[in-house]
Amino acid sequence: MQNISNHVCAGLLREIGEYLAMQNVPFKPRAYEKAADAIDGLEEELAVIYKTGGIKALEEIQGVGVSIAEKIEEFLKTGRIAYYEGLKKKAPVDLSELAKVEGLGPKSIKRLYEKLGVKSLADLEKAADAGKIAALEGFGEKSEEKILKGISFAKSSGGRFTLGFVMPEIRGVEERLRKLRGVEKIVVAGSVRRRKETVGDADMLVISKNAKPIMDFFVAMPDVAAVIAHGATKSSVKLSSGINVDLRVVSEESYGAALNYFTGSKEHNVALRVIAAQKGWKLNEYGLFAGHRGLQRGQTRTGKWIAGKTEEELYKKFGMDYIEPELRENTGELEAARNHTLPKLIGYGDLVGDLQIQTDWTDGSDSIETMAKKAMAHGLRYIAITDHTKRLAMTHGLDETRLLKQMAEIDRLNKKFAGKIKILKGSECDILKDGSLDLSDAALAKLDVVGVAVHSFFNMPRKDQTERIKRAMANPNADILFHPTGRIINRRPAYDIDIDALITAAKRTGTIMEIDAFPDRLDLKDDHIRKCVEAGVKMAIDSDAHASAHIAYLEYGIAQARRGWATREDIVNARSVTEMLRQLK
Repeated sequence: MQNISNHVCAGLLREIGEYLAMQNVPFKPRAYEKAADAIDGLEEELAVIYKTGGIKALEEIQGVGVSIAEKIEEFLKTGRIAYYEGLKKKAPVDLSELAKVEGLGPKSIKRLYEKLGVKSLADLEKAADAGKIAALEGFGEKSEEKILKGISFAKSSGGRFTLGFVMPEIRGVEERLRKLRGVEKIVVAGSVRRRKETVGDADMLVISKNAKPIMDFFVAMPDVAAVIAHGATKSSVKLSSGINVDLRVVSEESYGAALNYFTGSKEHNVALRVIAAQKGWKLNEYGLFAGHRGLQRGQTRTGKWIAGKTEEELYKKFGMDYIEPELRENTGELEAARNHTLPKLIGYGDLVGDLQIQTDWTDGSDSIETMAKKAMAHGLRYIAITDHTKRLAMTHGLDETRLLKQMAEIDRLNKKFAGKIKILKGSECDILKDGSLDLSDAALAKLDVVGVAVHSFFNMPRKDQTERIKRAMANPNADILFHPTGRIINRRPAYDIDIDALITAAKRTGTIMEIDAFPDRLDLKDDHIRKCVEAGVKMAIDSDAHASAHIAYLEYGIAQARRGWATREDIVNARSVTEMLRQLK
């Protein structure tokens, strides 16, 4: 059986849906998209689920019916899906590449292929540069200009992996290694440990007195697509998802120094080494050494070893408090550690609520009841149901009449779950072009939580876009600004706004700024979060879940908040439902 990552399988199912959309097949594209969303959010690998319970276990995954389960089974067994290959023959285009260009959907990709022979990003760029897309009926000069911008963005963001989508695969490798005899300790370092939004690779460090069997096992894992290096204490492989993983065995004496060195960031490490040199020390991956002056080039261990077994020991030797990995970017953390003014960051278990949940009333996969049960399983005490509003017709957005029906369903479920979880009535209300909201004030006033968000007219001039959002924030019913900058990592840049003006408006109007935890959003960015912290603007960390499995994504929103120096006090849904509601307008 192939050991294929959930993210790779989800990507293939998404492509099947897009190929079907290109052929105008009804209903099926959405079914494949929902199944892909659910698989992307699974905490357990598909290979494990299948090995444990066979195809019946696959069918129990939300959104996965018999037909899709059979295709997943084929993929796990053979590494291919014949149905997908048949669809690709009819339109041999690189969907995964072309779909990264903003504004290109399956139907427009099909038209470009049929009329201009566009199969790849390179073909698309060539056609746009030649003005052929502008001349094509249904596109025009503005579309061509937008496509060229999208190509530039896609090229600049390539080669890196969205953390939340590859983390399950990385953790799977980590757990397999942890269970090996002889592995005394293992940790994932690098940008993964710093919880960067995207990662280029994964670095793993192991303490062991017998490295050879560990290295042999590592390079022979079933999900290894290629072995890059196989050494005595260091090996490197490429996994089926495309991400590289490096494994190093280090001594117990040097573990803290090695962990610090391979965690980074480069800027943090350089600054720390400069401080060491000023004290007459040398810091490297082997430890902290005194009396290093006069070292020959290439020497690493000459001098008296003074620290390096743990990271805490290292920072203490520098007269600093321990610096959490998420802060290590050389943006003031070293000075704060020296002055004992580092913030007590929000913890990974501190959230008690989730204020953005989509359900099958609009574009989500699961019922309100299913989402509530999953939230309880994650230890949450309350959730807000925030389905889309009527302008977003493609999501079957709620009008005032359907919203009232949903509120009645929430009342029913609150009686059923009394004392276990509180389900709040909410909305992800669309911000219209002029800054007004998609539902009446009378309807919004009946809700517990109102989130407002931009879903259209992304290319308005900076001043107009900023004023549009500020007007929405000024509405007395608008509690939270959802995904404030609108970016989608590796697919769409943020719209052009004055983020400082929005933070000022949030402070003035009492609007909560959201940290959307969905892995390819993570919006607000870490530096925007830090601005909110400094301005005293409160934030909410929300999963933006469209399937019950997505509630687990809250972890990545917490990581983003930590990177932005946020504490528990900065986050409204780290408080009880009563305290949280007091923070809203």
